[in-house]
Amino acid sequence: MAGRAAEPGVIWARPERAGRGPKPAYSRADIAAAAVRIADADGIEAVSMRRVAGELGCGTMSLYNYVPRKEDLYELMVDAVSGEYELPAGPGDGDWRAEMLALGRQTRALMRRHPWLPRIMSALYGFSPNALRYLEHCLGALEGLDAPYGTKMELIGMVNGSVMTYVVNEFAMAERARALPWTEEQEQQVRFAYLAGQVADGSYPRLAAALTEGPEPGDADELFERMLNRLLDSFA
Repeated sequence: MAGRAAEPGVIWARPERAGRGPKPAYSRADIAAAAVRIADADGIEAVSMRRVAGELGCGTMSLYNYVPRKEDLYELMVDAVSGEYELPAGPGDGDWRAEMLALGRQTRALMRRHPWLPRIMSALYGFSPNALRYLEHCLGALEGLDAPYGTKMELIGMVNGSVMTYVVNEFAMAERARALPWTEEQEQQVRFAYLAGQVADGSYPRLAAALTEGPEPGDADELFERMLNRLLDSFA
């Protein structure tokens, strides 16, 4: 931010509004909600302190009293949408795989509702109130897994990372399909025909065998479930 020294800090450790003065006119929840509305409508590139201030009806400079850095604004946004997780109260039924699968599905749905989310996700944002709530729930869901907490944290990170990668790839494929002057199926047919010609002379015997066997069929949802199940298999 112009004219403001960059320094590390945790926004959750700061008061809602820096300095003295009257009661704050806006809460962090108000600011985060405004930024999320902008990002949902116009993308993360449209989120600026000026645009958020305009959405709230306040001056841009006054917004810095609430949110000193744009990184803090992003963290507020991530925490706000993380509050959309539906986490049941109390312990689960002990089926840690089923609970992690359900959480993975929620994460995918969350990122689809807010396509900008993978762009600003950071491990540094793991200390927000809703992030801590999510992590505590995950660790409770994993009580039935005989593994140290370090391994459980690794599992949670790998599930989230895998889901994010899958969703980002879904976005990329959809964007590419929209840009094609023909259908993606037509594109695939041409490319598979070319590939078949390349392996036909025996130069790539293993690849030819793999293509003959073919991948397991399935739509995007089935492939997602298979990916998560195989990841969980590695920890079971």
